[in-house]
Amino acid sequence: MGVQLHRTTTEPQAVAGSAGPHSARRPLPLAAAVWLLLSCPAWALNVQRLEPAEVETLQSILKAVEPSITAKKHDGTANLLTWQALYEPLTPEQRAFLDEFRALRAATLGATSHYFGETATAPDLVPVGSEQVLKNGVFTPLDPQALPRPVFEAYQKMMAAMQAELGKRLYVESGYRSSAYQLYLFLFYLPKHDHSITETNRFVALPGHSEHGYPPRQAIDFINADGINGEEHPEEFEALPEYRWLQERAKDFGFVISYPRDNPYHTAFEPWHWHYEGPGPPS
Repeated sequence: MGVQLHRTTTEPQAVAGSAGPHSARRPLPLAAAVWLLLSCPAWALNVQRLEPAEVETLQSILKAVEPSITAKKHDGTANLLTWQALYEPLTPEQRAFLDEFRALRAATLGATSHYFGETATAPDLVPVGSEQVLKNGVFTPLDPQALPRPVFEAYQKMMAAMQAELGKRLYVESGYRSSAYQLYLFLFYLPKHDHSITETNRFVALPGHSEHGYPPRQAIDFINADGINGEEHPEEFEALPEYRWLQERAKDFGFVISYPRDNPYHTAFEPWHWHYEGPGPPS
């Protein structure tokens, strides 16, 4: 049995009209009974590995939200997913399950990553534009992405310099992501990590902890023209000349690698993940 986190609840107050410990107990009114039932803790998440009932609930949630997520990916708005849209197709029990994840903090999972808080959509997002890369010998469009305007402009300048100096460029596989979409991604990748919240947190940030959803420290996940993003094998991205160029030149444009090798954040090495600190070179 792993470490468990319990929802804090308020104890029900004494029933109005009781006359002491020896008075006859009156049946609870229907409304009070319903309130008592709903106020009970619904989940005690096993962060080491979800219990079978929790796995079943996770699977039901992913199945319920799949149609809306797929539709939003097609129209380019998945990364801007709102809490209302995420919760809409779910039952009260499923929503309570998501609330438990939103209450988690990386520090309780052995990590030291920052908690930025759940933020609203950035006010000045710019679409990155239509991009495609070569995957398995076929040109494949990337999902639509957006970046805060200052980050987008710095990215464009950096790629112009990389193209001029190296004859290559990198593309944006993931830019801004709302906190709601971040939670969806965390749940989506849980099965890949044996349903361990602690282990998944080494690869996917919990909502409120991701640089992808925090414009003052906006992250970009890069992918090269040949479809190499390093997510399955980081050493493949690490071996790219584009990565070596970033190591030497990215700081000149305000970008910094977030999770280098042997980082102190209990986070896996991510050579593709860079965040913007600004301001970069003058216009």
